[in-house]
Amino acid sequence: MSALEPRDAEVTATIVETTVVQPAEGILGRTHRALSIGIVSVVLLIAFEATAVGTAMPVAARELHGIPLYAFAFSAYFTTSLFAMVLSGQWADRRGPLAPLATGIGAFGAGLLLSGTAANMLAFILGRAVQGIGGGLVIVALYVVIGRAYPERIRPSIMAAFSAAWIVPSVVGPLASGTVTEHLGWRWVFVGIPVLILLPLGLALPAIRRMAGGPTDAAAASEPFDMRRIRLALGISAGAGLLQYAGQELRWLSLVPAAAGAALLVPAVRGLLPRGTLRAARGLPAVILLRGIAAGSFIVAESFVPLMLVTQRGMSPTLAGLSLAAGGLTWALGSYVLARPRLEPHKGALMVAGMVLVTLAIVAAPSVLIEAVPAWTLAAVWAVGCFGMGIVIASTSVLLLKLSAPEEAGANSASLQIADGLSNVLLLAAGGAAFAALGGGAVGAAAHGSTSAAGAHPGAFTVVFLPMAAVAAVGVWVATRVRTSP
Repeated sequence: MSALEPRDAEVTATIVETTVVQPAEGILGRTHRALSIGIVSVVLLIAFEATAVGTAMPVAARELHGIPLYAFAFSAYFTTSLFAMVLSGQWADRRGPLAPLATGIGAFGAGLLLSGTAANMLAFILGRAVQGIGGGLVIVALYVVIGRAYPERIRPSIMAAFSAAWIVPSVVGPLASGTVTEHLGWRWVFVGIPVLILLPLGLALPAIRRMAGGPTDAAAASEPFDMRRIRLALGISAGAGLLQYAGQELRWLSLVPAAAGAALLVPAVRGLLPRGTLRAARGLPAVILLRGIAAGSFIVAESFVPLMLVTQRGMSPTLAGLSLAAGGLTWALGSYVLARPRLEPHKGALMVAGMVLVTLAIVAAPSVLIEAVPAWTLAAVWAVGCFGMGIVIASTSVLLLKLSAPEEAGANSASLQIADGLSNVLLLAAGGAAFAALGGGAVGAAAHGSTSAAGAHPGAFTVVFLPMAAVAAVGVWVATRVRTSP
């Protein structure tokens, strides 16, 4: 998700800025206005989907009798997106980001329709897998667009705009999704969102075609795809899927798919990520590892928050979703803080502080399993964690592009997103296995009104959150290694 050696920041900035007509303009200046509005609209769609679908997911899993497969509904998305990220990186580097972006948006909408019309949990998960293909294509293509069309000095601003695009969906998404779920049914949440695809397509694609549509090197357009990387991408997706399956089954026979998954995954990871990633070598490898640690630990924990509130504290889907709403604002605030030029000398310390906040939020989240703790405290805790994530995610995105030559932006962005997606899959597999082993599947009885079931399995949630907090704590150390110089 090439050559991955760090480049001098000034050289990279000079290369990119020569393609910009008015380097003094901001992201809403005349040069970049249409492009910025278009790609932020794409992020707005993804944000609305994530917040709305996350609110409806517990109800969908319950009605489809799929609570034991709850983790698969999330990991299926990440598993297929791993392959799509590698494909998108090569596609964008050779042909330009326009085609993978358009294809990805279409697949994203098709996956929503498949899930929304699913008759059982397996069909629902299939739809999420198709969505993952679309999401993987889109996210890498967007990074390539940013690397090509925006000079280095305003990239933090467009990243902050991406985070700001989550604010309205974070507030409106859970409320709208919860209301629709309770009054019309969860299916309408899925089948209604694809209508919103038309706006991003209309705004983004013409601007991308004009400013970043073609390959950086005309000769690259005729080059075939690197089939070795494609095979490794298939291996990483298949391996991650097998490990997820083995984690959910919890039988001795599950060791067979687990071993097969590991055999596929290990060489694929070594071949697709830059050398030194797993040992947090300074520079780009540490940036990529930090992204994986931060995204994996936090997003996996967040995936279980609505289910915990619905089944253990008796909240409605609407209130459970709204408990995460403030996080959209604080996430954007964290990105905004990072984008301030005067804080440039302190960005290393800010990233460490951000990971500390993420760790503390995950540790504190399961405290709401105690009846004496008000459920609303989770909203405050998660808002703090999202502030830290805003700093860390924006930092890794900006640093990745800073350390990449323009013709390597696709491959390097794919590596960053592979670390992000793979950590989600592996940690969801581990968390889902622990959740099922401690009776997590029985929480479905709570959703059907059994109060005894609601209080019987708090450990099923605790063994998800506390290990994720330990992973995030490792990220505090990794954050000290992302800078190549003091």
